[in-house]
Amino acid sequence: MNKKYFYLLICFTICLMMPRVLLASKVDTVVTYSASMKKNIKAVVITPNNYSTQHIYNVVYLLNGYSGNYASWVEGMPVIKKLCDEYGVIIVCPDGNYSSWYFDSPIDSSFRYETYVSTELIKYVDSHYHTNPSRTGRAISGLSMGGHGAFYIAFRHQDVFGAVGSMSGGVDIRPFPLKWDISKTLGNYKDHPENWEKNTDINLVYLLTPGSLAITFDCGTEDFFYGVNVALHKKLLERNIPHDFTTRPGGHTQNYWGNSIQYQMLFFSNYFHNEEK
Repeated sequence: MNKKYFYLLICFTICLMMPRVLLASKVDTVVTYSASMKKNIKAVVITPNNYSTQHIYNVVYLLNGYSGNYASWVEGMPVIKKLCDEYGVIIVCPDGNYSSWYFDSPIDSSFRYETYVSTELIKYVDSHYHTNPSRTGRAISGLSMGGHGAFYIAFRHQDVFGAVGSMSGGVDIRPFPLKWDISKTLGNYKDHPENWEKNTDINLVYLLTPGSLAITFDCGTEDFFYGVNVALHKKLLERNIPHDFTTRPGGHTQNYWGNSIQYQMLFFSNYFHNEEK
């Protein structure tokens, strides 16, 4: 091949590849400090390809499930990097500890993950990135334990979050008193029933008023949390709380969540761009 044409071919190939290199979300691992727990906590922050200090960005917080950590979302569901670009939002994945369930534990003062996510992490993100600092610019969701955590935190902090989602969430923990180390955070159900009754999502519906939060949640029909999600849906209907609830075939799997997050991000994008909210 003629050298001239060879070099032209190389240049052409590089030009084709450049948009893919330039137009890509950026994934950072940051270290945040929790004053309430007196320790550093890692989080993944994904900024979209168009990130610029000249613009303001809405933020979606994604909470990990039981036994996961700050890297679980980006490693297990890499589609979130594409969704970050597609919707032009910042995505934040904090470390929820493998079994915090996002409570401020009534029995262990070293577990204050509700305070961390709802206050300390928000302040860090808003001070280090160009974010929309109002509730209408924030959404929170999560899977499994993180789905419970997203509802728990958003229901209790409607001044901080405007939209909330849950995927295969443990939205009622009471049927599972011996599972997933919940007793380490709340105490044994037998000895501390009041902690379980006061801190399960389904019993926090009284905090909601119609339209106070944009709510979406889903669960696979083969999931062990399917029954409690249906029960929450029915309770929200009884209280006339608008919400989206979706069921589809699937279990408690990464394949299910990788599909589910795409619908939830669309829901959040519609919320962010709804001028009537």
